[in-house]
Amino acid sequence: MSGPLHAFLAGTGRDGAGRRLADVLAFGDARIEGVHDFIQWCFPLAEASRAVPGAPVLTPADAETIRTDAAARAGLTAAAARMARFYEDTDGWLRPYDHNHLRITRILTALRDLSGDEAAQAFFETVMRRVRAAGSPVNADSLAFWQRALS
Repeated sequence: MSGPLHAFLAGTGRDGAGRRLADVLAFGDARIEGVHDFIQWCFPLAEASRAVPGAPVLTPADAETIRTDAAARAGLTAAAARMARFYEDTDGWLRPYDHNHLRITRILTALRDLSGDEAAQAFFETVMRRVRAAGSPVNADSLAFWQRALS
């Protein structure tokens, strides 16, 4: 049985704001920066979001369904690619403290849990290339959270 998270990632359902995954993937960088209720749908976790009350929580059944469905895995991969482009093309998050650091932790955790270590590591390497190129402005706590999300 397909739950709302699976349906959203598979491209057949809508998030809490009525958007399809294709709508979110089409967001421009300014909208990605300014909208805060899509990331929990694109990269679901097993714990409730403190930033967006009422956001979906990934159940073990959701996780298994997403892992075993090619369309949902493709949706997750597409969401990761869009967020990687955002982090490659923007600089606002390259500072000691920024809400995007929490997003990156979420993305790494969801990728690890739903797509595997290789996908999470690839996203991490993309982010870290930008961090290093910017002179490593991100705080040590965020970097440690990212490392822990990989394990």
